Amino acid sequence: MTNMRSLLALAFVLLLCGAVLPADDGPLSHWKSGVKVGPVSDSEQHSIHAYFNTSPESPDGRWVLFYASQTPEGHHGEIVIRERATGNEQVLAKRVSVEDAHRAACQQWLSGGKRVAYHAVLDDGTCYVYVVDLEPRFVHELTQGRQIGVGQPRHDLLPLYGPHWNPGQHRGLELLNVATRKIEATDLTPEAIQAAYPDWIAKQFGDEPISLFFPLLSPDASRVLFKLAAPAGGDFRSAQASQRLGLFGYDLKNSRFLFQQASWGHPAWHPNSRDVLNTNGRVTNSDTGQVSLLPGRNRFPGSHPSYSPDGKLFATDVQLGEEPFDGPSGSWAVVVGDVSTGEFVQLHQFDNSQGARSWRVSHPHPAFSPDGRRLYFNVSDGKWTRLFVAEAAQPES
Repeated sequence: MTNMRSLLALAFVLLLCGAVLPADDGPLSHWKSGVKVGPVSDSEQHSIHAYFNTSPESPDGRWVLFYASQTPEGHHGEIVIRERATGNEQVLAKRVSVEDAHRAACQQWLSGGKRVAYHAVLDDGTCYVYVVDLEPRFVHELTQGRQIGVGQPRHDLLPLYGPHWNPGQHRGLELLNVATRKIEATDLTPEAIQAAYPDWIAKQFGDEPISLFFPLLSPDASRVLFKLAAPAGGDFRSAQASQRLGLFGYDLKNSRFLFQQASWGHPAWHPNSRDVLNTNGRVTNSDTGQVSLLPGRNRFPGSHPSYSPDGKLFATDVQLGEEPFDGPSGSWAVVVGDVSTGEFVQLHQFDNSQGARSWRVSHPHPAFSPDGRRLYFNVSDGKWTRLFVAEAAQPES
């Protein structure tokens, strides 16, 4: 007790003297100053990170994964890994065609970093799913007529679904085990979804056949988020390819629906595999469907929010043009904030109106590294859409 009183007395004296006390040691402290920002690769090409739900950095921190292309629209290219320590770049797969430059090939780490998965979409709309074993290096073509959602880097399971413009027989959720290379059907079928939400589906889709679209596995791989799609008959490389609506949560382990919302937004799982962060600071408890708000400012226009690996921070991109995010049209910024207080800092502001000339443009899509010390995001400020990284200041020893 005596020591505590002495410390409090010393702090009071320092304040009276105008002394500056040490900076706070909260989770946001290392992002407030000394952050280093720059492109990951110096190659003259697009280098695109797939999506904000998956980190381009391998679980062990050694490699950074991206889709590279030298075509103006970014629809044809390669899957590349870059060694962080040396800058050495290795091509994992060549002659990769993609749907757009927005999610590229949905390339992602799996199996604790032993494997990389991606899908390819040929110019005629035919889809293929591939898995690359890193040691020994081998590319497996595992299935056709399907696309991949987002798995988890430390797991072997990868969610599959039929293309939203032409799902064929693959209208429900399937799970690919990338270690055994076996595909298993799940109980999450269009019939089950129809039975659970008949009125909403009838109102939104009428008699059109529905299929599951873009599944996102929870960190423990026990739950999945998804939306629904119905083909609309347009070119698959266009907004007229399909109608895509809703946000659904499903418990794979217990084969039960968890919640349903009208708007997809841009959802991301919390590390606890229960909470779901979405636009406007909305947090859905997937057990109950109840929605709460992060404290502080919740509106980040154009945002793709996600959690840090420990769940203490959030990151998002934001379109500039309104206070406190003033800036010219076409400019964006990336932000890191404290989940418990709502305090946030803007890390980098940039023009994002150029880059890959895909029909669906690449957004920044910020995603944390596995250790939470780096934030990766796409920047389209010139001829190329380039993957950038912001690295937090190192803590003092």
